[in-house]
Amino acid sequence: MNYYIVIPSHNEEKYIGLTLQSIIDQTVLPKQVVVVNDNSTDKTASIVLAFAEKNPWISLVNSTSEAIHLPGSKVIQAFQKGLNTLDEEYDFIVKADADLIFPSNYFETVINHFKSDDRIGMVGGFAYIEKNDEWILENLTDKDHIRGAFKAYRKPCFQQIGGLKPAMGWDTVDELLCKFYHWKVVTDETLKVKHLKPTGANYNKTARYKQGEAFYSLGYGFFITAIASLKLAMRKGKPQLFLDYVNGFLKAKSAKKVLLVTQEQAKFIRSYRWKKMKEKLF
Repeated sequence: MNYYIVIPSHNEEKYIGLTLQSIIDQTVLPKQVVVVNDNSTDKTASIVLAFAEKNPWISLVNSTSEAIHLPGSKVIQAFQKGLNTLDEEYDFIVKADADLIFPSNYFETVINHFKSDDRIGMVGGFAYIEKNDEWILENLTDKDHIRGAFKAYRKPCFQQIGGLKPAMGWDTVDELLCKFYHWKVVTDETLKVKHLKPTGANYNKTARYKQGEAFYSLGYGFFITAIASLKLAMRKGKPQLFLDYVNGFLKAKSAKKVLLVTQEQAKFIRSYRWKKMKEKLF
């Protein structure tokens, strides 16, 4: 199976070399890797070009966007720029962060999952962060969710969900739409990806409200948002975030922001979320 990787990157001189080396060390290599240098002011571009010289399947695309780091929109706009440079001769496409170290069998294992069932639409491993000289699970999400840092999509699934949405919540709506269109999402606990920078390390205060806006844009409704907000705030060890998330939701609702999904999809998503909550309770 052919696969392409697109890596949005902003000031990642510290990590991008490690990420690219871990891709070069894969047991099954990608056909193409595009690193999108998004407004970097450091040596990110020159590091990527040095790798590209020795590995012609690696390329660099330069992009300029606002310097402010808001989760979601910026990274997906950069991803889209990279995707636009590629043809469609791939079986699955990968959106990866620029601060990861993949185990050498990562993509071979992903390929084996895709080959095992034509209805598998997405595959991913788990993120591990370094704490006290140990690599521990970055426990921000449920075990059936693939982290936004490394998403692999089968081409027909990627096309059917309409690609990736340039908004916060993109890495949740993609999986919900997968389920809406009856694709399977597979997570593999044997695939341990080293995440070199903690999630949200660069988010500014504005981003706090964005999470609540994202819950609104997914069609969650108030009660599901409140439960999801409380759960996420507790997981992050910052209970005060609960109020920011709920406020973000209420602001988006009063502004009548456009949803990322259709009304039919929003209804499905609410029903699916309630079902998952009931399964955990009983």
